[in-house]
Amino acid sequence: MDLSRRRKLSSHVETSSMNDIMFFLMLFFLIVSTMVNPNVIKLMLPNARSGKAVMKQTINISVDAQGQYFLDRQPVTSATLEEALAQRIAGLDKSIEPTVVLRVDSSLNVQKLVDILEIGNRLKVKMVMATQAQQSAGK
Repeated sequence: MDLSRRRKLSSHVETSSMNDIMFFLMLFFLIVSTMVNPNVIKLMLPNARSGKAVMKQTINISVDAQGQYFLDRQPVTSATLEEALAQRIAGLDKSIEPTVVLRVDSSLNVQKLVDILEIGNRLKVKMVMATQAQQSAGK
């Protein structure tokens, strides 16, 4: 009769490389999370050297120094701006996403710009702000 004990098998998982993998995953997510910030208002500055032709439909909203609003050179009031912009967007080609270009006089307060950005947010339209390039002192 064989009364010898059976050897118990022990399972062992090698985890020394797990630390390296976790470090790289953590590093990756830290880098990616710093790139994504949904609370930022993105401003696209004009670039004169760009030779790309982009198929976009642009709508211009201008506010002059006196606080008068213009939608594609047509005067509108601040109260009717949202309705006029919604009608203008509805009349455009649906296959190409429209972009609203904001041209606001630099002497105005920021509240007028914020009001227009809120209108764009409600209508879910992409908005960019037009700027003027600085002139260098040597020219």
